[in-house]
Parts: sequence; C-alpha cells; structure tokens
Amino acid sequence: MPEPLDAALAQVRALLLDPALTRAVAAGRRRGRRPTVARAELRPVTLKAGPRLQIATSDGARPYTRNVTPGPETAAAVDELLAEPFGNWHVETADATLQLRVTKSGEAQVHRAAGTARPAAAPGGNDRAKEYLLDPGDEIFAEIGGSAAKRRQVDAFLRALAATLPDELTGPLRVVDLGCGNAYLTFAAYRYLSGRGLDVELIGVDVREDQRRRNTELAQRLGWADRVSFVAGTIADAVVDPAPDLVLALHACDTATDEALARAVRWEARWVLAAPCCHHDLAKQLRAHPAPAPYELLTRQGILRERFADVLTDALRAGLLRVHGYRAEVVEFVDSQHTPRNLLIRARRTGTAATGPQRAEYRELVDQWRVTPRLETLLAVDEPPAA
Repeated sequence: MPEPLDAALAQVRALLLDPALTRAVAAGRRRGRRPTVARAELRPVTLKAGPRLQIATSDGARPYTRNVTPGPETAAAVDELLAEPFGNWHVETADATLQLRVTKSGEAQVHRAAGTARPAAAPGGNDRAKEYLLDPGDEIFAEIGGSAAKRRQVDAFLRALAATLPDELTGPLRVVDLGCGNAYLTFAAYRYLSGRGLDVELIGVDVREDQRRRNTELAQRLGWADRVSFVAGTIADAVVDPAPDLVLALHACDTATDEALARAVRWEARWVLAAPCCHHDLAKQLRAHPAPAPYELLTRQGILRERFADVLTDALRAGLLRVHGYRAEVVEFVDSQHTPRNLLIRARRTGTAATGPQRAEYRELVDQWRVTPRLETLLAVDEPPAA
C-alpha cells in the first residue's frame, strides 16, 4: 500500500545513518521534477583517516566522489540527497533492505525485507572476498531456488548487463525476459536493476502456463507483483505491450534464440543480451552439403562440425544484427566450468543503416556455406527496417 512520502523518506534516512549500512542507491526522478544529479551511491569505506561514508554521484556525464566523516557532516550530506527529487531509493544494511519508489501521485511504495548475511570483511578494504552484483546468499534465492552453478551464471549475466547499460540511465525501463523458464534471471535482473535505483517494469515470457502461475505466485510473495509479471506464450507470439527497451534471453534452445533476437529487432529494443544454447539448425544444414573448398577438414569430423556450427551460427547472428541497425558483439560471459554454453550475444541499437559491403560480407558467407540461418528467415534480411 502507498505510504506518505515524508514518512518513507524518514525511514530511508534512519537506514542511511545506521552504522550497519552496506550500500544505498538513489536514481530516477519524480513526475515533473529532475534531481541535480542522475544517480547517487552511498557506501561505508575505511580510509587511513578512519571510517567515512563515500558518496558517488553522476550528472550523466562525469562522476564525482566524496568521503564524509561520521556525525554532523554525514547527516547534512544525507539530508541534502534526501531533498533531491529522486524517484527511487534502494538501501541495504546488515539487518534490512528497503526499496522506495515514488508514485506518479507523489506517494511512496515501500518494500522491506530482512537483511542478508554477507561474508565478514573490512569495508573498503583491498582484500575483500569476491563481490557479487547479486549475492548468492540473497534472500530472493530462498524463494526462487536455483543451484550454485545457476546462481553464478545469473550473476555473470548481470555483470554483462551492467557493462551494457549506461551509468547515467534514468527514467522508466521496460525489460522482457524471453523463454524465462523458472525465472531465475527474471527475478535477479529486477533485483539488480531496481537496486540501481531504476524504475523497472519486467515481463517474463514462457510457453508453459504452469510456469506463468508459479512465477506469478513468486512475484506476489516477494512483493513485486506490481513490477514483475509473466505471460504464457511462445517467444515469437506472446503478447507484450508496449515494446521493451531491453530484451534478455538466457539459454533459449536452438532457434528459440533466433526468435528472441528477431522479436527484439522488430521491437527496436535499445539493448539485447542473448546467451545461445544448442545450435542444431545450422549443424543439420552443414551435414546436408559438402563444405566449400578448402574447408572440408572443418566439417569432416562430427565433433568439429558441431563446434564449427556453433561458431558459424553466432557469427551470422551478429552479422544479421549489424545489418538491422545494431552494434553486436559475441563475448564469453561466464567461465566454461560453470556451463559450456558460455557465449553471449550483446547488441545495442544504433539505427545506422548497413553499408553495401556489410550486406555483401554477410551474403557471401551464407552463400559459400549454402546455409539459411533461421534468423535470416525470420527477419527477411534483404529488406531490413529503415534506420
């Protein structure tokens, strides 16, 4: 239920001044108002001069960091930030987590949760244990489950997401997770993005109705049902309206990844992150035709043909995204010991029309190998949308 904003901000202030504070983020803006900084992050640090509260702010172009001493200086700095018309606050202490979102009517929606125990370490020290974007011990995993390996995959995916989105990102962010399954990534992405202070609305899509019901119930238990929802339907046809800014797909099998990429292109999504799974479609096509000379050795052995099909598939996907106005790269997002399917196609929409040589480069490759990528069929590559 909405709460009076002043009372909610008083709760935020108490946590920001709590010695058990571990991290806080303020971002976004209230309706009709704009903060003087795009984002603020607070965390305790230990310097040679003693403990300090580090406040890092960004005006959208340049970062600025200052360290304030405990007591009146910290209280004044906190009050200064609370006076800014931020739309979102996310505050974590050793004992509690509080998320505040200011509604269009100026009231506060507040979600509170118990704190999560973290490995003991000196704040700001140089010998800290590995930091996670989303701690494997985070309370949401008690609700959503997931193996240790899955949690590492999700954290690695979030790191790639963090590297993709601009630091100065503000305003509402619509996200779609295509082929979400048990929604490990869906919930983790919401937890991380809302923790950055972003006004996030996230939709998970999966073909199974029972998964939709399960995931919806989880969202209700977590108190996120107004921001995280689920749709039953195929990646290609599920009703998602309006179009998202960010499209995610983690290990959608074979051509399901192509369907996710095609949907993202049609939506003209600003960012796309897709971690492919198996690559059977092109592997089957490679078996049907002899390899062009002098590349017969690449496909003569079955295992080499399968691995080459993986490389060729993702190379052509990246090429097609470029033809359709995206800057795309293929990166390794997690160590192969956690999953052999550890590549990620990461793309950002530029709207720049493909050049003749870029189109020719793609066409020459598919003609030489006599393959028709599923993504090409879905996008009708010879008639890309106008930039």
